[in-house]
Amino acid sequence: MASIGVINTIILLGALLVLAGIFSSLIASRFGAPLLLVFLVIGMLAGESGPGGIAFDDYRLTYLAGSLALAVILFDGGLRTKVASFRVALRPALLLATAGVLITAAITGATAVPALGLSPLEGMLLGAIVASTDAAAVFFLIRTGGLQLKQRVGLTLEIESGTNDPVAVFLTLVLAQILLAGGHAPTGWHVLALLAEEAAIGAALGVAGGLAASWLLNRLDLPSGLQPLLVLTSAILIFAASMVIGGSGFLAVYLAGLVIGNRPIRAYASVTSFHDAATWLSQIVMFVLLGLLATPAQLVTSAGGALIVAAVLILVARPVAVFLCLHPFRFSWQEKLFISWVGLRGAVGIFMASVPKLAGLPHADLYFNVAFCVVLISLVVQGWTLTRSAKWLGLTLPRRKREVHRAELDLPGQLEYELVGYPIPADSPILHHAAPPAWARPILVVRRARILTPPEAGELEPNDYAYYLAPPWRVQALDRLFIAPDEIDEADLGFFGEFAFDGDVTLGALADLYGLPVAANSRSVTIADHFARTINEHPVIGDRLPVGGSALVVRDVEGDRVRRIGLQLEVPKAPHPVLDRLRTLVRPRRGPQRDTAASLPPPVTATMPTDGAAPKSSETNG
Repeated sequence: MASIGVINTIILLGALLVLAGIFSSLIASRFGAPLLLVFLVIGMLAGESGPGGIAFDDYRLTYLAGSLALAVILFDGGLRTKVASFRVALRPALLLATAGVLITAAITGATAVPALGLSPLEGMLLGAIVASTDAAAVFFLIRTGGLQLKQRVGLTLEIESGTNDPVAVFLTLVLAQILLAGGHAPTGWHVLALLAEEAAIGAALGVAGGLAASWLLNRLDLPSGLQPLLVLTSAILIFAASMVIGGSGFLAVYLAGLVIGNRPIRAYASVTSFHDAATWLSQIVMFVLLGLLATPAQLVTSAGGALIVAAVLILVARPVAVFLCLHPFRFSWQEKLFISWVGLRGAVGIFMASVPKLAGLPHADLYFNVAFCVVLISLVVQGWTLTRSAKWLGLTLPRRKREVHRAELDLPGQLEYELVGYPIPADSPILHHAAPPAWARPILVVRRARILTPPEAGELEPNDYAYYLAPPWRVQALDRLFIAPDEIDEADLGFFGEFAFDGDVTLGALADLYGLPVAANSRSVTIADHFARTINEHPVIGDRLPVGGSALVVRDVEGDRVRRIGLQLEVPKAPHPVLDRLRTLVRPRRGPQRDTAASLPPPVTATMPTDGAAPKSSETNG
């Protein structure tokens, strides 16, 4: 009976720790603290050396719980990533997730050799343990920190963090096996072949498992509430099956989420809301458990060497990897610098540091303590400054004070439509002659506690609640009709410029209206063609091109073509001594700069003719 009492006590303490993590998030958000750091500190305080006094040293359980939690987090990241966005960031993100991890591990490992007194192979193992960015940290801090990053930067970070774990895990396991074998290393080609095999198995099983799970979800008439559980169980099954047969479970579960999230499935709204809660719980449990495992007294003894390793990792290894890997792509130095800074380390590094402990390698405690210190430093230094650094480098888009309110209801028996409802604010665009698209079918209107059909309701009124049938994958396009324009922060009103134009307006018409310097052979070039020629990669919202002392800013994109732009007549150039100094250090020396619009080559594509009249501009910022 005593053992039953111990089990009940463990359950009680576990629930209390999770509740402490949940409630602490309210306090931490007030001070801007990274919540993952809060969960980690709660675990440390509850541990053997803290006030809680809980003795916990089960590395096997930690590895199991960490693997499952990370699988859930990666699956959720894939579930929310749209394949259409891959065209913007897939190539640079994959290069960072492969070559970037190897470069980071090599530089960090070389630093660990003299700093910690390790052999080159042991130093490389430590470098591999802390080489990958953490999906939990990146997804969590970007999405819950209120950041609206430029699409190219945000997607690169999310795809990289979701796909770089397989390389780091593989490298860690291979190096641990080599050290166990007494340093007898296989050939480089053999290692690459193993990595390719693991990635191929994981990718194949992830795609096949995602297709199978979505097929089952659509075919089975499950009781309400079981669909999200089916999806979560399928994700864990795909992860475990891939690991058992020698594939990358982390890559498999991310791709499975990607497949399911980009296919029409039943109960999509309930699946995503359920996974929100599951991801939160996974992060809390994982970080609290890792905090319990740490011993502050041992961390202090390794703090000196860990500080050196962390400094080199953050300030040298990650930036070198990012600037080398992103050199072939159209990233500004500000974007490269920010991606370098957001190389957040998290639970992946800590629970991978349990591999040497499980394998019984020498210096196993040192690996764990150093990895733990590196994660703490990364969360404090990088996590705490993430939002400020993004704004400082000019990489944030204007963010609305609150998101659009939308109610969603999956309709039984079919997948083509779901029912969505919107409250109608007084300044909603739908009230000012903005008709809904043809694919959104009005169903009913709730007005002053009365339910009306669209013909009975007539024109929508403020404070109505309107319901539409819409395809699930197109609902976000409907949102913009129900957001009041005054929801944009006052400080961001000038981000997209004072005037708005369609992409088929010519540079000549714009020059005549505002006196902009445009070369004669470029006057017939449309704004959309101008962006297509100047920006070799896919244009995204927020991209800007200078025209004299003014700037053209992308407001809307359809496919790879600019559909709407803003004109910022006077680009603010506030002096910033540190930023100006960085510009001179990073920017390559060139000859005299010419305006991009003035130096365009003669047009080679058909352009929309103009009648010479000045274009009509919209002075709204919507």
